[in-house]
Amino acid sequence: MMAEMRELQSRIREVERRLYGESGAPARKVADGLIKVQGALGNIASKRERVKTLYKKIEDLIKYLDPQYIDRIAVPDSIKLEIILAEEQFILAQTSLLEELHTLQPLLDSEHIKAVPTQASKLQTLSQIHIAQQDQCDEITAETKKLFEDYNKMTVLLSKQFVMWDESLSQLEAAKQVKPLPE
Repeated sequence: MMAEMRELQSRIREVERRLYGESGAPARKVADGLIKVQGALGNIASKRERVKTLYKKIEDLIKYLDPQYIDRIAVPDSIKLEIILAEEQFILAQTSLLEELHTLQPLLDSEHIKAVPTQASKLQTLSQIHIAQQDQCDEITAETKKLFEDYNKMTVLLSKQFVMWDESLSQLEAAKQVKPLPE
């Protein structure tokens, strides 16, 4: 509360400095003016019954304007219980994850993890090397794929050539009626 009060006072001083400059020559300060305005509003409010009633109901208005107010009125406790029971598995899963995180907390607080910022430059260098190696790997993979495709084409062409030679040889043997040598 005191910190808020000090902050408010410093803000008022800043407004006064901006209005009146560094000299602060005017006798009337902004804070004094604000107090007079508040007093005038209080006098007006005390004379009017409607304003008095409104001041009394401000807390009720704030309560009604709260977005959770409707939920508190509209949703009965039995429905809230059903919602919680419907989410039971999710809640249990989250609980187990939180427990696991709690058990792993010493690892996160270890000196190795705390030293990561000091190793950032080395990590950056390693990341760049890794990216370059990935690019080389992609190039080698593409070249290997091309070599396999060429090998497969060559094998198919040689197979077709051997089939054509076999057919030609068979036709020539059939034309000359050459009998194959007994084995």
